[in-house]
Amino acid sequence: MPSTYLFDYTAVLLAAVIGAVVVGLLLGLARLLAPRRTESLKGVTYECGMLPMGQGWAQYHVRYYLFAMLFVIFEVEAVFLFPWAVVLETVGNPAFIEMMIFLAILLFGLAYAWKKGILEWER
Repeated sequence: MPSTYLFDYTAVLLAAVIGAVVVGLLLGLARLLAPRRTESLKGVTYECGMLPMGQGWAQYHVRYYLFAMLFVIFEVEAVFLFPWAVVLETVGNPAFIEMMIFLAILLFGLAYAWKKGILEWER
């Protein structure tokens, strides 16, 4: 039994080795064939056709980070919601109840963010 178990994974190991070799060869080939011209303006950051002025470091208000985290949370929710809706008839009522609990938790988070004023833009 153990010999057939390991034999089943030889195709996976072979694919991983071939993939690593192909990636290595392509990276080496790109390194050999890539043009190497050094220019003074090559390393300058391109921003809307204008030369950058000042430092590249800027401090942002924490509200922007919170807004971004809320966006990510609700995007992840959409990733779970659509496949669940497709298979809802086959999984039955327990899955429906679990999804309602999940959505209630997300709505609680949205209500908390709304109450704290995170979703309001200052002008």
